[in-house]
Amino acid sequence: MTLDVTVYSAVNCGYCVLMKNFLHEQNILYKEVIIQEKPEIAQELIAATGRLGVPQTNINGNWVLGYDPNSAMKIIQQLTTANNRDGELQ
Repeated sequence: MTLDVTVYSAVNCGYCVLMKNFLHEQNILYKEVIIQEKPEIAQELIAATGRLGVPQTNINGNWVLGYDPNSAMKIIQQLTTANNRDGELQ
């Protein structure tokens, strides 16, 4: 399964560093969007999640708000399990 992971972060954000380190330790590739470099993203985040704080991580359309590795792994495991079941049916 290909995971599409994007971490929305800010410069000097300790929790953002923790989230990116967690993904790296799990060998999960991700894209990073630094919100100071793209101010229009702030409105998109508020529309999508109701929050502006960072980090916010999107995993195949599922949001993880803040540094929450447990929620991230739960989503990844659900996506992987669903993909494995779908693959077995083909």
